[in-house]
Amino acid sequence: MSYEKDAPQVTIDLMNKTDLPEVLDIERESFPSPWTEGMFTRELNSTHSVCLAARIYVEDKSVIVAYIIFWLVADEVHLHNLAVKKEYRRQGLAFNLMEAMVEIAGKNEITDQTLEVRKSNTEAIKLYEKCGFVVKGIRPLYYTDTHEDALIMWADIKK
Repeated sequence: MSYEKDAPQVTIDLMNKTDLPEVLDIERESFPSPWTEGMFTRELNSTHSVCLAARIYVEDKSVIVAYIIFWLVADEVHLHNLAVKKEYRRQGLAFNLMEAMVEIAGKNEITDQTLEVRKSNTEAIKLYEKCGFVVKGIRPLYYTDTHEDALIMWADIKK
């Protein structure tokens, strides 16, 4: 017998310090040079940083499956970090977090968004293009761990 389970309900809300063990696990499985706990703590304490977590409930327990960190500075939103737990990738979570970023930026009357992405990160680049970003420049040797260039991408926030 086969049956389909209902898709888990995802909620997006503010990240807090107690979320860091789960966030750090996702960070370590996602990046060659992961952020440290101290880096995340600084973001959580920064007045211009917004840290969001995507959560599902498994057996009545909240589990973080993705997160996004971005800055609201002047008239720009700057994406700093976005990751999805491996087993939950390609299910629209990153796109939903990007939409949450745009919604928050719009409420703050921000009209432009920007990010840097590794030139080799084709999956992320596809996501960002789907969200309206276009390459506007290159930061040579931006990533100190691999000396890889970063693409600088920009997008307008449509009202």
